[in-house]
Amino acid sequence: MKASEVRDLTPDQLDDELIKLKKEQFNLRFQKATGQLENTARFRQIKRDIARIKTVQGSLKPADAAAQD
Repeated sequence: MKASEVRDLTPDQLDDELIKLKKEQFNLRFQKATGQLENTARFRQIKRDIARIKTVQGSLKPADAAAQD
């Protein structure tokens, strides 16, 4: 997922996507522990996507707070 795609999502969509990615990350950890993990690069992709979403969410919160003042 590209940063531009993440910026286009609504706050609710960001929350949903973050939950989905965290579940996938959790499942990948279990696959790694049981030796069933095939695509190890997916860990890195998910980790970076989570960081992108959190960054966009953090930038949205100050804008929301300023709009309420």
